[in-house]
Amino acid sequence: MRPYDCAPGCPVEAALDVIGGKWKGVILFHLLGGTLRFNALRRSLGNITQRMLIHQLRELEEDGLILRTVYPQVPPRVDYALTPTAQSLEPLLRGLHDWGAAWMAQRGGKPEAEQQAA
Repeated sequence: MRPYDCAPGCPVEAALDVIGGKWKGVILFHLLGGTLRFNALRRSLGNITQRMLIHQLRELEEDGLILRTVYPQVPPRVDYALTPTAQSLEPLLRGLHDWGAAWMAQRGGKPEAEQQAA
């Protein structure tokens, strides 16, 4: 665990350090729906590279937010699921989703899923 300066915003810094960046929050949001295989998760994320997804999943696993289950079969099967700690982020992730959708609508944009449905 990296040291933080413990100023008043220190817990926010720690939280953003763990779930911040372009992909981690989105990965966690997609896993709220349940366990996903690697390729299903990659497809749901759109334009993420395989290398970047692997990197982000490893970091989330190291931070105790992702459970990685490897099944000994051919071809290999790997499932990803949220830990109880990550499941506790659900209200935050759903709130970020709702806030982001409202912000995009306010600026005249639509979330990508809504654009595809239109």
